[in-house]
Amino acid sequence: MRAILLLLACIACGAAAQEYPNKPVRMIVGFAAGGISDVLGRAVAITLSKELGQQVIVENKPGAGTTIAGEFIARSAPDGYTVWLQDITTHAINAALYTKLPYDSMRDFTFVSMIASTPLMLVVHPSSPAHNVKELLAQLKANPGKLSYGSSGNGTIVHLAAEMLRSAAGVEVLHVPYKGSNPATQAILAGEVGFVFSTMPPAISNAKAGKLRALAVTTAKRVAAAPEVPTMIESGLKDFEVVLYSGVLGPKGMDRAAVRTLNAAFARSVHAPEIVKVFEQLGADPLAMRPEEFEAATLREMQKLAPVVRSSGAKVD
Repeated sequence: MRAILLLLACIACGAAAQEYPNKPVRMIVGFAAGGISDVLGRAVAITLSKELGQQVIVENKPGAGTTIAGEFIARSAPDGYTVWLQDITTHAINAALYTKLPYDSMRDFTFVSMIASTPLMLVVHPSSPAHNVKELLAQLKANPGKLSYGSSGNGTIVHLAAEMLRSAAGVEVLHVPYKGSNPATQAILAGEVGFVFSTMPPAISNAKAGKLRALAVTTAKRVAAAPEVPTMIESGLKDFEVVLYSGVLGPKGMDRAAVRTLNAAFARSVHAPEIVKVFEQLGADPLAMRPEEFEAATLREMQKLAPVVRSSGAKVD
């Protein structure tokens, strides 16, 4: 009798796993609307909804360098219906940047899938005297402590990239954090800050419209979406390479069947022709990894970026 009951329980578990998903899935983004995470999330949500047969709802929870969203996810039910589309580079940075986090960056999450890699774009207002990176560095050195830069929040890759530039210049620059790359870009459009390492969606559209001046991209190679813009390395800053990786996390202990289903659905979604086209326009490359590969890649990012954070002097209490 006991064997029969165990068999029935296993059958019931299998049937329950096959039912996933049977209701809408919430995909949390830790930034305000308009940034790369938000744009990628909303694009992928369309094809992902088709793959899953359930609506995928994107919900923004910006602030505190994505740690607000991170804490929300860490405390969510691990049933696969609440996941986090995160800037994985920022996630890795936060582990070293914050003296205290409300979660453990590795142990408190389930790794579902990496989905994309993108560059940042260094932009200034058209009225800026800097027409290239060399001229911006000269401006910073000539005006120590007088210029400011905007970021998408403390601990974000946008913050760290600017700190790397500040370190290269060897001068003090005021950091003004915002709740996302789009608000930071709006600030530079208004002339409130001197420069921003913006994510591609707000930067590239405003640069092409002449509302911002693009000085460089942060990847090792130029991007097809803006082939006229040089890299930071071409601009004279050796080894200055910053890649923004985007991936999907869930709460710790997430149902493994749900993880497998989501991982496969994300892989198909990011390689759908219509999504590949959107990614190309953003300078993004689609990525698909098995959960264990994604987890290992995140750990490598943490190990690589921790010394960069320390050398930059950036710290958030």
